[in-house]
Amino acid sequence: MHNPFPGMNPYLEQPGLWPQVHNRLIVALADDLTPQVAPKYRVSIEERVYTTTEPLPLVGIADVAVTQRQTHPIPTQSTAQLIEPRRVQVPLPVEVIERFLEVRLVQTSALVCLIEVLSPSNKRPGEGRTAYETKRQKILGSATNLVEIDLLRSGSPMPLGDLPRKPYSILVSRSTERPNAELYEFDLPEPSPSFPVPLQPDDPEPVINLQQLLDELYTRARFDLAIDYSQPIKPDFSESEAAWVKAVLKL
Repeated sequence: MHNPFPGMNPYLEQPGLWPQVHNRLIVALADDLTPQVAPKYRVSIEERVYTTTEPLPLVGIADVAVTQRQTHPIPTQSTAQLIEPRRVQVPLPVEVIERFLEVRLVQTSALVCLIEVLSPSNKRPGEGRTAYETKRQKILGSATNLVEIDLLRSGSPMPLGDLPRKPYSILVSRSTERPNAELYEFDLPEPSPSFPVPLQPDDPEPVINLQQLLDELYTRARFDLAIDYSQPIKPDFSESEAAWVKAVLKL
């Protein structure tokens, strides 16, 4: 019933489960942050919507019934040649909704901090990454603080130069300190770190205990009932990671 890992549970990243994890974590972050910043600030859950034709996990999409179709001869002239058609798939547009948090001043509604939890579509080439990178650059060029949470082992991380990177990270970018920023990195065996949420320069920064939120989320959602720990996952573990995971799960 409890999260068996000391830090981020890599099985939560699986396509069939991650959308639920993402949405629940966004709500948990908002609920934890609101009492720390009110009444001067308010925290709102917002969403970014775009359409893509990229292959996406068919989560929440009704199964399509496939039936055998009886073929009938096509009347043709004696000189015509009947060609057997190929079965192909056309790219269907899919609407994608990604949720994030905004921290705004109550008095003026000015956007003070943007909090993003990255999705798989943000870390692979395509419309999702393009849309997010465009917004990210706009925020980094503004007076708005940015907190960017990456809990995904798969995909390409957001650009931060050529530094070697650990699988998980939290970027805290204060507008008053750019281009300098703080990067909290952690690996599979390490607990998820707590991190500050920057507000206006003279205001104390609330701290989010990310590991506590993830553990509580795992328990409340009963994700243990949705995960088969005996099955392989993507991306694959390294040999040392696989041995560590096996020991943690007592497989």
